[in-house]
Amino acid sequence: MSDRGMSDGRPYVGARTPRREDSRLLAGRGRFVGDVSLPGMVHAVVVRSPVAHARVKRCETVAVRAAPGVLDVVTADEAAGVRLPCVALAPGQPSPSYPVLEETVRYAGQPLAVVVALTAEAAVDAAGLLDVAFDELPAVVGADNALLDGAPLLYPEWGTNLVTDFVLGDADCEETIAGAEHVVEMTFRIGRAAPNPMEPRGIVASWDGGLLTIWASTQAPHHVRDHAAQALGLAQHRIRVIGCDVGGGFGAKEHLYPDETLVCLAAIRSGRPVRWIEPRADHLAATLSARDAVHRGRLAFDADGRFLALHCDILGDLGAHPSNVGISPIAVTATTLPGPYRFERAGARVRAAVTTTTPTGSYRGFGQPEATWTRERLVDEAARRLGLDPVEIRLRNMIRPEELPCATRTWQSYDSGDYPGALRALRDLVRLRPSHDGRRRGVGFSCHVESTGMGPSEQMKAAGIQAGGFESSVVRMEPDASVVVHAGVAGIGQGIETALAQLAADRVGVPIDRVQVVLGDTAATPYSPVGSIASRSLTVGGAALIQAAARLRDRIVAIAAHQLEVAPEDLEADGDSVRVKGDPAARRTLEEIAASAWRGWDLPEGMTPGLEERATHDPAAYTYAYGAHAAAVAVDVETGAVEVEGYWVVGDSGVLVNPAIVEGQIRGAVAQGIGMALTEEVVHSPDGQPLAEYLPPTTREVPPIEVVMLQTPSPVTPGGMKGAGEAGAIGPPAAIGNAIAAALPEIAARLTATPMTPETVWSLLDGTRDLR
Repeated sequence: MSDRGMSDGRPYVGARTPRREDSRLLAGRGRFVGDVSLPGMVHAVVVRSPVAHARVKRCETVAVRAAPGVLDVVTADEAAGVRLPCVALAPGQPSPSYPVLEETVRYAGQPLAVVVALTAEAAVDAAGLLDVAFDELPAVVGADNALLDGAPLLYPEWGTNLVTDFVLGDADCEETIAGAEHVVEMTFRIGRAAPNPMEPRGIVASWDGGLLTIWASTQAPHHVRDHAAQALGLAQHRIRVIGCDVGGGFGAKEHLYPDETLVCLAAIRSGRPVRWIEPRADHLAATLSARDAVHRGRLAFDADGRFLALHCDILGDLGAHPSNVGISPIAVTATTLPGPYRFERAGARVRAAVTTTTPTGSYRGFGQPEATWTRERLVDEAARRLGLDPVEIRLRNMIRPEELPCATRTWQSYDSGDYPGALRALRDLVRLRPSHDGRRRGVGFSCHVESTGMGPSEQMKAAGIQAGGFESSVVRMEPDASVVVHAGVAGIGQGIETALAQLAADRVGVPIDRVQVVLGDTAATPYSPVGSIASRSLTVGGAALIQAAARLRDRIVAIAAHQLEVAPEDLEADGDSVRVKGDPAARRTLEEIAASAWRGWDLPEGMTPGLEERATHDPAAYTYAYGAHAAAVAVDVETGAVEVEGYWVVGDSGVLVNPAIVEGQIRGAVAQGIGMALTEEVVHSPDGQPLAEYLPPTTREVPPIEVVMLQTPSPVTPGGMKGAGEAGAIGPPAAIGNAIAAALPEIAARLTATPMTPETVWSLLDGTRDLR
């Protein structure tokens, strides 16, 4: 039999198979958490702090409890001892967990109480009756401000706002930098961004017969179950999590939040199903934001433009406390700093501080857009200093295909690819419009290597992550030869249901419409430690499926060989049958084989009845996708307004199971990256209040995006896939920033902060300080 199994003639892998999820969603048959309705269900409202830093002097609930329809009020007293774990722990981190409610407020929007009532309207009305008094404390906004002498301390018992401080990569970068002929040094700021999914967070919790059932908009059902069990003191078998359809996660829905935990507690206390949906107005304060860092970057190079050393002093803003992922995005910035280039030395100092703002966490790209912004802006400024073409200086320093696999100076083991080939292909695509309207135009490039397929469990342990990284899959052929796949990863809008069905159809050898994929239910799917995050659902979950399908294929072939009295290697696939080579009459249909397996009839000696196989894949290493991005911009020097007139991507995510899905993922992520580059930022006032204005890009700001995908299989993953879900978000800020710098070289050296709003660009042109 072929290594491809029995699917010869059914090339589903690589096909632009329509997403099977779409027909359900487009017809309004999706089931989001807001659609869950249970008998006797009641509603919760979260009361949040209006101030950023204070001690709660009084939280009086008498009037709330007396209000019409109110069933329960949960305050810090009722939730005493309920804490959520930090899955990623930093060196020296003072605490491995955080309370869901407490009497010290450290950010505006922090939960103070949960009100439960018969209707949502009654809960909202009663929540306004909560009598809270504060002893306000001074706020501190900005990680650099938090480390100043005399800054207000969020946790006085720590004696500092600094959570961690460590070195990663080469510790002797300074010597190389000091001896270099040229050094470009710039300090960059990356604005705080909000994931801002179309569907906000939400949860329904029901306590019935000692079983807590949770319906959630989540990327990681098992992760939610584990957190709920730990926080509420329940055995894991007493909790079931059902992942609903997800209207966007982008990293923000990878764990259980304090407000969601309180809804579960309210369900247990009341004995009734409780529903809570995050109000859109609460999102900027209630859901973890991301990015928000200051980088002092230095690139050392010689007179020919050969890179010698790259170093970055990274200071990340954790917000009020280390979140579930803690410093991980900041550490990933450091590890991915070298990108696709050769350096004699590369390293980073990594620091993180707490501030009186919403905690920061996961967002698409997870620290990699920040690394790319800093590195690629430095590269362009190095080219400008030497008078070199920005593409040429990159090609001069890129790791060549024959040098792969190789290890970087920051401990990453790149697997495969052609980084120069991608950049050359990109250069051939780019077209710059002529300047005809008084605006200044420029083209900018950025290149990156992306860490994908998070999963080597021992590497995660070494990095301080309190979770495994494996995935499991169960593949069963039913007696009628249809196939059911149970996978632990979650569907979050990324098309994983379709992609897994394509893999199963190819590897088992059945039509794709005979494959069912079951996801997102902890009672029915294999354990997934971290779910669909970090561009891993197909890379790791799909690899487990390939292995399980191969075992199932071998079992099917063994049964057919036994029944036909031939050796397995004498068989070949023929449509829905397995036949003897050269003898078309000697065959068994898949349905005949399946029926005999499930009846226990005529099986090889020692084989048990049934056709079901399970495989667990714990990756040997990460996989490394890569990409080259280019943006063409037009800048109005009178207003500072920037228009992206063209955008091009050449990427490589290994073997593409479904190119249409990958291209769609990249285009959507590029749109988010354009927002981060030009318009999006969660801004806090000096007293810690998040400002209401947040401007995601619209179709007017996002041009047509041309995507070309190369395919270099990963040698470390069954199936050769690499991750793709985050790739599009990594390059846009740097590509657009470099394009603006090309159009306006007089401000290039001072173009160091995102977002590059009209006000920012105009202020730089005007020679004034940034007014933001």
